[in-house]
Amino acid sequence: MKAVVKTAIVFFTLLAGILLSACATVVATAGGGLAENLNTAILNQDDPNLVRDGAPAYLLMLDSVVQGSPENVAALSAAAQLYSAYGVVFVNDPVRARKLTKRARSYGQRALCAAKKSVCGIWELNYGEFTERLDLLGPKELEALYTFGLSWIAYIQAHSDDWAALAKLPQAQATLVRLQQIDELYEQANIERFLAVLDTIRPPALGGDFDSGLEHFERALSLSGGYDLSVMVDFARYYARTLYDRELHDQLLNEVIQADPVQPGYTLFNTLAQDEAKALLESADDYF
Repeated sequence: MKAVVKTAIVFFTLLAGILLSACATVVATAGGGLAENLNTAILNQDDPNLVRDGAPAYLLMLDSVVQGSPENVAALSAAAQLYSAYGVVFVNDPVRARKLTKRARSYGQRALCAAKKSVCGIWELNYGEFTERLDLLGPKELEALYTFGLSWIAYIQAHSDDWAALAKLPQAQATLVRLQQIDELYEQANIERFLAVLDTIRPPALGGDFDSGLEHFERALSLSGGYDLSVMVDFARYYARTLYDRELHDQLLNEVIQADPVQPGYTLFNTLAQDEAKALLESADDYF
């Protein structure tokens, strides 16, 4: 498989597993352990192409589920997360990626509206008003808020040439912080990783906070137990590269390449991470 989207935020590979948990609520009526077994099979798949080729069928299935239950938070969340993951991780055509993540963002917004009507339209507010409205959300809206934040970040990533989209990064970051305030244990490792990337995706001169980013990366590594190789790839790409720390950059990526990618629940993500690590190392001489 080609290196995963040259400028992609690699942490979105993690969405594949998250969305499948959400999908389980949609397909649970299939009986037995089908949904759970499907989830496990995909997470342990070492052929990303197979997952990429199979995902469109689920996109269409979720579209139909949402059409039948337009106010169902679980269905909207599953659709938003799958469109986010597919659009950012597996689609190399920028135009198509923008279209898919736009749909993902729409589903994420609808999920939040369905969960709590009083915050519908929050994404149109300025930062101060946005953060005030976030305080209205609590444990009951956790899933919808998580989906809303991730689909928004996917949209921003796919529209990285749009300054209006990039201007909303602080709101997306505030969404993740609010999730931690509501429940510090909810998707703890994932949120730490996302916050780390958001802190370091911009250089210090443009608002990046690398001290905070380093703390988030270190917590993400600790919380994931070292099993999720994508954390180290993000650490190298966004922290080490931006600070021109070649030693740390190469150390992290070589650890990824030398690691055993086959880990229960992480094999798919780790296979993608190793592809990305090789691509980053190959371009290191030109970058540094």
